[in-house]
Amino acid sequence: QVQLVESGGGLVQAGGSLRLSCAASGSIFSNNAMGWFRQAPGKEREFVAGIRWSSNTLYAEFVKGRFTISRDNAKNTVYLQMNSLKPEDTAVYYCAADKIIGAVVPTSPRAYPYWGQGTQVTVSS
Repeated sequence: QVQLVESGGGLVQAGGSLRLSCAASGSIFSNNAMGWFRQAPGKEREFVAGIRWSSNTLYAEFVKGRFTISRDNAKNTVYLQMNSLKPEDTAVYYCAADKIIGAVVPTSPRAYPYWGQGTQVTVSS
C-alpha cells in the first residue's frame, strides 16, 4: 500500500515562494510517476507538474518558469518549489503517484490511483 503525506503549504504574499514536500511510503520507485495537482474552490482538479525518474519532468503551461518539481529517491520524497506566486495559484495542492512503470508523465488525475490529503496554499495580493 502506498501512502502520501504533503507538507509545506501556507499563506504567502504575491511574489513570494513556498516549497511543498510529499513523503511517500510503500512500494514507490523512482520510475513511478509522481504528480502535483491543485484544486481551487468551484474548479476541477488540474495538473501542475509531474516527474518520472529524476529528469523526466512535465509542467502545466501556467507554471512554467515559476515552479520546479524534483525528487529525492533516497528519501522517497517529491518537492514542488513554487516561486513568483500569484493569487490565482491559491488552491489545495495534492500529491499523487501512479503504479504503472512507463515512460510518460500522466497529466490526467485518473492515471493516479494514490493521493495525499492535500495542503492549502493561499497567495494574498
